[in-house]
Amino acid sequence: MQIARGLKTLRMRADLTQSEVSKRAGVSVGTVNRYETWQDRAKLRIPTVKAIADTCGATPEELETLVQLVRNQENGWWMDHPAVPEVMDPLMSFEDIAQYEHVFANALVPGLLQTPRYALALHEAQDVRSRADAIADKVDARVRRQTILDRSPALHLWVVLDDAVLKRCVGGVDVMAEQIEHLHVMAQRPNVDIQVLQFTAGAHAAGSGGHFLLLGRDDTGDPVGRMEVVYLELHRGGLYLDAPTDVQNYKLMFDYLRSQAADRSASLELLAAARREFTG
Repeated sequence: MQIARGLKTLRMRADLTQSEVSKRAGVSVGTVNRYETWQDRAKLRIPTVKAIADTCGATPEELETLVQLVRNQENGWWMDHPAVPEVMDPLMSFEDIAQYEHVFANALVPGLLQTPRYALALHEAQDVRSRADAIADKVDARVRRQTILDRSPALHLWVVLDDAVLKRCVGGVDVMAEQIEHLHVMAQRPNVDIQVLQFTAGAHAAGSGGHFLLLGRDDTGDPVGRMEVVYLELHRGGLYLDAPTDVQNYKLMFDYLRSQAADRSASLELLAAARREFTG
């Protein structure tokens, strides 16, 4: 999916139609379309990918990443994010086609719900040796990623927030008050569900596990279009799991977490109370 999203994004960036790309790359329009829509996965050819990417002005880094992705399609989902150009970021590729995203957040607000100031504070703490402009670029990318919640049809985001997320003061009291207010507003959108897993709930289904996302697409009319993948967030990258047993285990875990957390209505009240703690 990273390959398909990468080729389509490169073409859009170059402001070319599929027909224009086919003529310049020396391939058929059907081939360009199949590669962009993730058809004939087993038949992807490196020369064709390179021809399309070159036509769309891919950088050497982007071209090399595409080639490596074609060569290693069957090697699992290990991905080191800093080494992958944004147009082929696997998480963004999965979110592009997902119908739903379920998140357990045990320490920090999920990226799709972060305010710019909260995201900036996080990156300043995590990337202490990075230049200010590099950090600003990361924050901008995070904010752009959030537009996935405004698309049509909308992505359905369901988040279980550990109480710790609301207690950890990131960026100062003003930043936290703004962030929690944003969570309160977003939780009232029809495509966003937020539940708070209170400390009083005690031990829970995730145990000592960390932040994870479950992304899925249920396409009964097109089995090839069906997708389920788990993303485990690590410090400098992430682990992707798509084995049916792994996915099922995390789906079950998330179901238990939802049952252990406060319901939507009670969670709205908890968010309002948490905001008051930072506003006095």
